[in-house]
Amino acid sequence: MKWSFALALAATLATISAAPAQVYPSRPITIVIPFPPGGVFDTIGRTIADRMKGSLGQSVILENVGGANGAIGVGRVARASPDGYTLCLGYWGTHVVNAAIYTLQYDPLKDFEPISLMVANPQLIVSKNALPAKDLRELIGWLKDNADKATLATVGSGSPAHIAGVFFQQLTGTRFQLVPYRGGAPAVQDLVAGQVDFSILQAGAVLPQVRAGRIRAYAVTAKTRMDSAPDIATADEAGAPGLHLSTWSGLWAPKGTPSAIVAKLNAAVVDALADPTVRQRLADIGQEIFPREQQTPEALFALQKAEVHKWWSIIKAAEIRAE
Repeated sequence: MKWSFALALAATLATISAAPAQVYPSRPITIVIPFPPGGVFDTIGRTIADRMKGSLGQSVILENVGGANGAIGVGRVARASPDGYTLCLGYWGTHVVNAAIYTLQYDPLKDFEPISLMVANPQLIVSKNALPAKDLRELIGWLKDNADKATLATVGSGSPAHIAGVFFQQLTGTRFQLVPYRGGAPAVQDLVAGQVDFSILQAGAVLPQVRAGRIRAYAVTAKTRMDSAPDIATADEAGAPGLHLSTWSGLWAPKGTPSAIVAKLNAAVVDALADPTVRQRLADIGQEIFPREQQTPEALFALQKAEVHKWWSIIKAAEIRAE
């Protein structure tokens, strides 16, 4: 009897051992977009997710979870099971800035597994056409001659435009008033109408107005010129060396996600970013795709860590807080 039981147990264990491991992914994957639908960030997510599903053989579902400048949606992913089925599309604001201005229930560096660095959206220094300065050096001189009189449009406390404005003042020794707007669209409208002097806004939001001649562009806040606007000089070239700020984006999974799953997701993102249709759609909204060698988990983590080191001190010194 005991021998029969032992044989049966052995047979059962052999059957279990021989059973194939479940192949990932075996069901749909959810990417949380920590903002409401309809914006540039939402377009980035949908463009890349549509292409990823072909590589992964499963649907990739996008879930918009807005609130607290993205902190609510990112927090949900931090608490999710590390099985590769809940991911987060984040950016410079959600995974660098938020921890400096909010009290978070997660650590943006320690509670996630980086998957891939994807795209960057540099800022453009732009002004109303009536401003007398014709280039960046003249703009800096004009601001010094009109200290505390000029106005710079921001998009709320802790926004890229706000932090870029503070950084611009520190680098150039200028002083001007920061005028908060509820979004990029009304800020651009007032620039076109001449109600505010200048701003430092995402290239995708202002390039159409620049190309239409409604506002003036002085420089891009990146180390290299944009592929989509090669005629616009970098801040380094134009007279403000070191003025670099780009709202880059990446994909993360919860901490503890197996490395094999991370590798498979990274490969799907890399394939998506190599697709000509995807590249054109992203270029149309002002996004610059990182080179292939930087589309890695290691590159994403290294950039995030360096940006935390750079921007937290600037944000805290300026006493920028959430509103």
